[in-house]
Amino acid sequence: MNTYNIWTDGGSRGNPGPAAIGVVIRGPGLEDGFGEYIGDTTNNVAEYRAVISALHRLKERIGTDAARDTAVVVRADSQLVVRQALGQYKVKDAGLKQLFLELWNARGDFKSVDFIHIPREENGKADAFVNEALDARVASQRQGSLV
Repeated sequence: MNTYNIWTDGGSRGNPGPAAIGVVIRGPGLEDGFGEYIGDTTNNVAEYRAVISALHRLKERIGTDAARDTAVVVRADSQLVVRQALGQYKVKDAGLKQLFLELWNARGDFKSVDFIHIPREENGKADAFVNEALDARVASQRQGSLV
C-alpha cells in the first residue's frame, strides 16, 4: 500500500472575497502542487475546496485502481475542516454541508484518508500557491482595466 501526503490551504481576501486554493501532494513517484483562483467566497469554503481538489487531483494522477490501495494523510491549517472531517465538530452551516458531502465522497476513492491539523507555519508551500493564484488574479484584473 502506498501513502501520499497532502498539504492544503484555502483563503480569501475579505471574508467573503476573492478566494483561492493551494495544494501540495507528495508520495511515491509524485510531487505535485498547484494554486487556483475559485471566485468570491469565504475562507471556510476555500479550505474545503482545497481538500476536495487535492483528493481529486491525486486520484487523477495515480488512477482509480491505485487509489483504492492508497493511504492519504491530509495536513491542513483549517481546524474547522479537519475537525469536521474527523467527526469532532458537527457541520452546522448549510453552505458547508454540501462541501462536507463532496469531501466524504472523495475520501471513499482511497483505502484511507486521515486528517492532521497543522500550524500555519508548517503549511508554507500550500499558502504560497494560494497567494500566487490571488496575486495573478489581481494582476490580470488590473491589466484588463488598463486596456
